[in-house]
Amino acid sequence: MTSHRLIFIRHGETDWNVESRLQGQHDTPLNGRGRDQASAVGRQVRDWRGPDLADLKFVASPLSRTRDTMQLARTAMGLPPDAYDTDTRLLELTFGRWEGLTWEELKARDPWAAKAREGDKWNFTPPGGESYAMLAERLTPWLASIDRETVVVSHGGVARVLMALIANIAMERAPKSDIHQGRALIFEAGRCYWL
Repeated sequence: MTSHRLIFIRHGETDWNVESRLQGQHDTPLNGRGRDQASAVGRQVRDWRGPDLADLKFVASPLSRTRDTMQLARTAMGLPPDAYDTDTRLLELTFGRWEGLTWEELKARDPWAAKAREGDKWNFTPPGGESYAMLAERLTPWLASIDRETVVVSHGGVARVLMALIANIAMERAPKSDIHQGRALIFEAGRCYWL
């Protein structure tokens, strides 16, 4: 899907992450730990990639948790915090009417839908939301537009879809992958690995 290296950073922790709430496209802020994670991953990328980071493209989802992560990471890299682009195609998949619920609340309210989602996470669409398959359709043109090595700050769902599109991880497995906060996921040469 792209011949250029992607350095993927998931946004830092939010209180909704801690509570296991479905954030989707709801705009939740970083908490203190998330801010620390953002700075730490910036230092990690700087130490791994070297001092010529200014030559890379930087792009983030437009939600505040990703923009704040990008700004803190760029500061830790020794770069101006605001010199990056945003792209709405990098938004998290939306959980529709499920956003704001915890997984436990969802299972209690709609056990059938929760079970159906577990049976086919890639194709299941929450009420008023998106499936991973739909997110893949949104991300494919963005991937085609990548013209150089890029640092991306986005969301767990986006990383899972990139794992399928770039690293050929099976659609059954990719949506179940753990996407860490405070670490960088590198996509290159048809594979992915964590720093």
